[in-house]
Formats: sequence, C-alpha cells, structure tokens
Amino acid sequence: MSVILEFTVENDQFSLGQVLSGPPEMSLELERIVPTGTGIMPFLWATGDDFDTFEEKVADHPYVDEFRAIDKIENSTLYRGLWVGNHDDLTKGIVDAEGTILEGHSNTDKWEFHLRLQDHDKLSKFYNFCTDRDISIHIVRTFTVTERTESIKEYGLSHEQREALILGLREGYFDTPRKASLNDLADTLGISQQAMSNRMRRGTEQVLSEALLSTSADFD
Repeated sequence: MSVILEFTVENDQFSLGQVLSGPPEMSLELERIVPTGTGIMPFLWATGDDFDTFEEKVADHPYVDEFRAIDKIENSTLYRGLWVGNHDDLTKGIVDAEGTILEGHSNTDKWEFHLRLQDHDKLSKFYNFCTDRDISIHIVRTFTVTERTESIKEYGLSHEQREALILGLREGYFDTPRKASLNDLADTLGISQQAMSNRMRRGTEQVLSEALLSTSADFD
C-alpha cells in the first residue's frame, strides 16, 4: 500500500536547495515528477520580481550544467535545469526509494516535499538514507491512501487540492464575476500564485475525472 510522506528540509541540507536559495527571494515549485538518476527534478516554477538575477545566479553555480526559461505565465517562469555533481543527498535518497514527488515548494529558507512511496519499506529506506547521511528532515505527517478522510477519498483529492477548491468556493473564485483572484487565494494560504494555480487545476481535473469519466460508460 502506497504511503504519502510530507516533510520539510532546510536549504543547506541538500545541493539543489543550496543552488536555488536566495537572494533574490523567489517562490519556487517543482513540477510533479518521478526523479531518475539522469534527470533529477529538471522542471521548476519560479515566481518573483528579479528573474534576471535569479537566472544568472543559478546558471553560474558549479552544480548547474544548464538552466533556461522555457515558459512564462503572468509573473511566473518555468525553467529546465540540468544539475551536475554527485548528488549523494536528499535527491538521491528519493531516487533510491523510488519516490514520486507530488509537491515540492520553497518560499524562504526551507523546502516542503510531499512524496508518494510504494510502501512502508520504501519509506523506511528513504528515512534511513537521510539518517545515515545526517540529512535533517522534519516529518510533518505520513499516511496511506486508506487513511484519508471519506470526503477526500471520494474524489481522490490531496489535502492541498481540497483545501484550495473549498477556499475558492467560499471566497467566490468560481462566481461570475469573480469575487476573489488566484493571488487573493494564494495570499490566504501563504503560497505562491503558481502553486495555488496548480492545486486548483489539478484538483478540478481530479474531481471532473472522478465525477464524469467514472460514469462515462453509462452514456456510451
């Protein structure tokens, strides 16, 4: 049975955190991905004001082989990075445990990760990897799919997606005309606008898939 692990880690505890830490201060979010040894966390959203300084700083780091912008949406930019070096740290631990990064984001001096691991053995493998290498992580919570609340299980939503959708409904984001913007909702949750957009988009897609596709056979 798969296990979800939510934890935080300081920037200085892993190489990628060191590469991406400020200044300038940027809100960062990793694209959902299954890391591999040849492509560790290649896609990254950044939200902020000083993109030129951020790009120059990251591109000049010795751990970085290539760093380039590939897409822009409002005040956020999607980057693709090629990281070099041994990476015998947090990222390798995720790879070795065959973990899937459901969410990974940073606003200041630490990152928050949500990982999906195949079972408790993989969870133990990842935790032991971190412990053996003195990588200090703070575990927020762990849970299995069956331990979610019934309302979350019904549509397969993550806690964050459900929280975002409920907030959007309560604040009038779905009203016409809208009573709240994505930025308003993001400020309420203390996350970046891009992170809020991703949660709303993925949550809406999940609800529609469960509500419509699961019963589509009735209309075939």
